[in-house]
This record gives sequence, structure tokens and C-alpha cells, in this order.
Amino acid sequence: QVQLVESGGGLVQAGGSLRLSCVASGSIFSVNAMGWYRQAPGKQRELVAAITRGGNTNYGDSVKGRFTISRDNAKNTVYLQMNSLKPEDTAVYYCSAGRLWGRTDYWGQGTQVTVSS
Repeated sequence: QVQLVESGGGLVQAGGSLRLSCVASGSIFSVNAMGWYRQAPGKQRELVAAITRGGNTNYGDSVKGRFTISRDNAKNTVYLQMNSLKPEDTAVYYCSAGRLWGRTDYWGQGTQVTVSS
């Protein structure tokens, strides 16, 4: 089992920045890909960004050029730097981890990000 604990959410004005962190614990050796998803009220959960242990990344179209995902393997931590935030970025952000690229086996509890206009 892998446990994921997110932090860093909050309230920010449009145009501002936030950095989310997710610390993984447990059977870390089994995890290759980690990432972030988000879910806004009434919408489906969508991919924000993902990163492999080797540093390959993938981003959702709506965040490309504004968000950056990074990973510190020594600290078992993945980060999401969010810049130029927009009200439509408001959602609960979930950390994810998977044994294979494109697969999610574990979820964090979620952290709320609210962007005011």
C-alpha cells in the first residue's frame, strides 16, 4: 500500500500562484508514475499533470505553460507549481500514484484550490 498526503491548497486571487506538495509513504518501490488530478463541482475528474520516476511529464491542455510538475525521489515527494491561476482552476486537487504510466493505483485525500476573480 501507498499513502499520499497533499498540502498547499488554499485561496488565491486570479493571476496568483500556489504550490502543491504530495508526500508518498509505504511501498514506494512499486510506484513509477505520480501526478495530480482535479475535480470541480459537477465535472469529471481530469488529469492536470503527471511525472515518471525518470522525469517524463505529461500535462492537461488547460494547464500547459502555466503549471509545472516536479518530483524529488529522495523525499518521495511530487510538487505542482501553479502560476497564472484562473477562476476555472478552482477544484479539489488529488495526488495520484501508479505502478505504470497512465495508471492510478492510489489517491490522496484531496486539497481544495480556490481562485477568486
